Amino acid sequence: MADQQTESNAIPLASSSNGRASGKPWKALKKATVTKWEERMEKNKRDKAIKKLENELKEERRAELQSVDGERITTERKKAAEERRRLEEEKAKMSARKAARLRRKAGRSKKVKG
Repeated sequence: MADQQTESNAIPLASSSNGRASGKPWKALKKATVTKWEERMEKNKRDKAIKKLENELKEERRAELQSVDGERITTERKKAAEERRRLEEEKAKMSARKAARLRRKAGRSKKVKG
């Protein structure tokens, strides 16, 4: 009788593909992933439309900035070129003045041997 009670108290095992159950009941069983072709194509179409719109907006913004910045950049470059030219002229003028100053100084301090 003791044998019958232990057998009736036994918990039946859940069947699985390998004949044994997973010890992790919280883990979902693995299944083959199924994606429908139409759903995937629809998603690709949506993504392409979004990317196209983004590129158009970026292009518009770039063109707008380029037209506004193009004029500003051109004027800045002209100003910078003019400044460089002016500095070169002043540098040449100062160089000439310094050379003249040195010549005068050399003439004053030169000892005449005779």
